[in-house]
Amino acid sequence: MRTILAHILSMLAGFSIFPDSATAQETPQRWFEEGRQTVSENLEMRGSFQGMVARNIILFVGDGMGVSTVTAARIFEGQLRGETGEENLLSFEEFPNLALSKTYNTNAQVADSAGTMSAMATGIKTKAGLISVNQNVIRGDCDSQKGNHLLTFLERAEIRGLSTGVVTTARLTHATPAANYAHIMDRDFEDDADAASLSFPGDCADIARQLIEFADRISGSDGLEVAMGGGRASFIPQSVNDPESRRAGNRHDGRDLTEEWQELAPGSDYVWNSKQFEAIDPSETEHLLGLFNSSHMQYELNRSTDIGGEPSLSEMTAKAIDILSKNNKGYFLQVESGRIDHAHHATSPIRALTDTIEFSNAIRTTLEKVDLNETLIIVTADHSHVFTIAGYPKRGNPILGKSVGLDSSGEPVEELSLAADGLPYTTLSYANGEPASFGGQPLSLTEYRRSNLTRIDTLDESFRPQVTVPMYSETHGGEDVAIYSIGPGSDLVRGVMEQNVIFHIMMEASQLEQR
Repeated sequence: MRTILAHILSMLAGFSIFPDSATAQETPQRWFEEGRQTVSENLEMRGSFQGMVARNIILFVGDGMGVSTVTAARIFEGQLRGETGEENLLSFEEFPNLALSKTYNTNAQVADSAGTMSAMATGIKTKAGLISVNQNVIRGDCDSQKGNHLLTFLERAEIRGLSTGVVTTARLTHATPAANYAHIMDRDFEDDADAASLSFPGDCADIARQLIEFADRISGSDGLEVAMGGGRASFIPQSVNDPESRRAGNRHDGRDLTEEWQELAPGSDYVWNSKQFEAIDPSETEHLLGLFNSSHMQYELNRSTDIGGEPSLSEMTAKAIDILSKNNKGYFLQVESGRIDHAHHATSPIRALTDTIEFSNAIRTTLEKVDLNETLIIVTADHSHVFTIAGYPKRGNPILGKSVGLDSSGEPVEELSLAADGLPYTTLSYANGEPASFGGQPLSLTEYRRSNLTRIDTLDESFRPQVTVPMYSETHGGEDVAIYSIGPGSDLVRGVMEQNVIFHIMMEASQLEQR
């Protein structure tokens, strides 16, 4: 067996200090082969669950859930229970295996969700903005994607007769869920109305169409068994008004894809509100499409205000598992908490943290429903955000509050900590984004300055903390994100890995090619 030192030296041997040269040598096949090689090397260091095969695989993706988000959500959850919070653990933080994922795209140092989820779904890194096509594709150019499609893990599972599902709180046609079932040269091509904004849309099918036409593309498949999230507008024609928003649908082709879903196969149901969702009997439903909002689903903080009513991420995950687990061959399920990302873009930590806690709840629900001797669970993020925890606050200081620290002897004080400008500051802040506001009244970017937060309630859901660089929207962060894992094959999650290796771990753990 190779020593750890030998393993490190072998990796260093392939390192180049010339980034342009390294980029020139990258190919889709190289991404695939190097990902598989990493798994082969990790096989030499296997531990628990050795010899077991993952009949089922569940991949949880917290969109934008960087390490600072996990830490802050952990503290917030504990404080909601009346604890100091720092000692708390989210459900997935108790998993035995942990690694770091390098999230860059082939053309971007700081990644987007399309390229990152495509890497996890296909085993091959690609450009930002592309969905499950390789880096040879030109964004927005339909012709360039011909011959460059990448087979996804979900598609491979369908070919092998497993049941498959995708659950998200974002639009079902958004980048992360779409990377499992669609192949497109631009993530923004969610329905045919988007063609007008693309450079060369050609005859490429939009993402919503590809979900409904999935079985036509994958031999032997009768389509996904579960697809739940938001995004109704992309599935209904302009001649039909949305049942909740009363606005016309987006589709120009006149197709009602929700009706087509119900005609695909026996036992196919479509639901759009919580009452219909609750009425679904998993034992009698073979295919379930749930579209609970015309666009993204509500933030967990605001879910109770939805007109039609929306199920929680935990409820959708539980229902999906009940439907998928009827297949004796096993299943693959990808679950995304998509609105963590959106809350950070809006510099709304209370929403980001609340959605992260619900994400943890969905994983806890899953642990109660599955047999870990035959189910691999991987929890990760596609990328991070420029979200920070700082300021030397005392233990148990409200994580959403203003910083209150310690005196010179290390004892907690009651007075607010003050910055060099004499003003208090919050523990949580952003390196960039829309300037701080309260009650929806932001300063203009040209007037940006530090606000006096002394009398501001930072726990109010309208509060946005301060940013360093004023921008119209906060950006993603480029640092590594964590991978947490439990179940057969989880001990292959170790060290610092390229993001596309997650696909290869799922392939090895499930022995999918041998089924």
